[in-house]
Amino acid sequence: MTASTSKTKSTSDTQVSIQRRICVAPMLDWTDRYCRYFLRLISQHSLLYTEMITTGAILHGDTDYHLAFDEAEHPVALQLGGSDPTALAACATIAAQYGYDEINLNCGCPSDRVQKGRFGACLMKEPKLVAQCIAAMKDAVELPVTLKHRIGVDNQTSHAELEDFVGINQEAGCDAFIVHARNALLQGLSPKDNRSIPPLIYDAVYQLKRRFPECEFIINGGIDSVEQINSHLQHVDGVMLGREAYHNPYLLAEMDSLFYGQNKPSLTRLEILEKFLPFVEQSLLNGARLHYLTRHILGLFHGQFGARKFRRLISEKAHRDDADIKVLLEALALMSNYAADRSNT
Repeated sequence: MTASTSKTKSTSDTQVSIQRRICVAPMLDWTDRYCRYFLRLISQHSLLYTEMITTGAILHGDTDYHLAFDEAEHPVALQLGGSDPTALAACATIAAQYGYDEINLNCGCPSDRVQKGRFGACLMKEPKLVAQCIAAMKDAVELPVTLKHRIGVDNQTSHAELEDFVGINQEAGCDAFIVHARNALLQGLSPKDNRSIPPLIYDAVYQLKRRFPECEFIINGGIDSVEQINSHLQHVDGVMLGREAYHNPYLLAEMDSLFYGQNKPSLTRLEILEKFLPFVEQSLLNGARLHYLTRHILGLFHGQFGARKFRRLISEKAHRDDADIKVLLEALALMSNYAADRSNT
């Protein structure tokens, strides 16, 4: 299924084994279909998540716009925002027809807009309602249904409350818990500040794994190195990378060999850019503008010689109305020349 395809397909057409050992977080305005295609060129096995998509957008908006994706993105999970069990079950059914590999319910977003819709982090205050949502989706589809949540909301610091939240949703059939190891402060902090100001308490997630050893727990929050990943995997089942995977995407190139047993070497940065070109050309033919795609690749050469000029070239030229594939070809030539110069010194 390409980014422009409106046809749906049965999940039976695509059998994907989900391993949540390494995941890339759902990030609003970032992990769209173009970003996910690009990241899949870097890692073949890491589980990718969509941006959060509300039930209303799917049921009453342009469903194909929100849900269509390229088959190359597998394994890919859909994150839903909502709190109506019936609506969530309907969206899960539609997502299954599109071929998603997992359905995830957002119980971690602290934004005011999300709270007004009665979903996101505020749902942690209503564990029974969340369990009804999980059960409804489990009844509707055969896909794994998972939760992404915080360790608490506002001044909720009791680990017993967190265990109750997990326990009731385990009984409802939740297949895995993705835990951002911070509280969410629902008043007084922006979503951006909520990703950095509340302290990280990784041990709270470790405790959950000890309390529910039969459950799958994926830890999220502030993780930005292979060393940290290895450390967390001593305590939990998987790690979810967020901003680091976006700003320094080539970090994912190590994941397949380190954590999935892949023997073949990962693509180089230049090879990734070359393989991205045909997808960009097709997307442009389908009506996308170049900067929709290139904004996701600015960090590809993070830490490399010439990275700043690569970012500047794309930032200055890709947003123009007449921008086309020539911008990326110029960027590729630039970085190829830098690589050649470095190899000759």
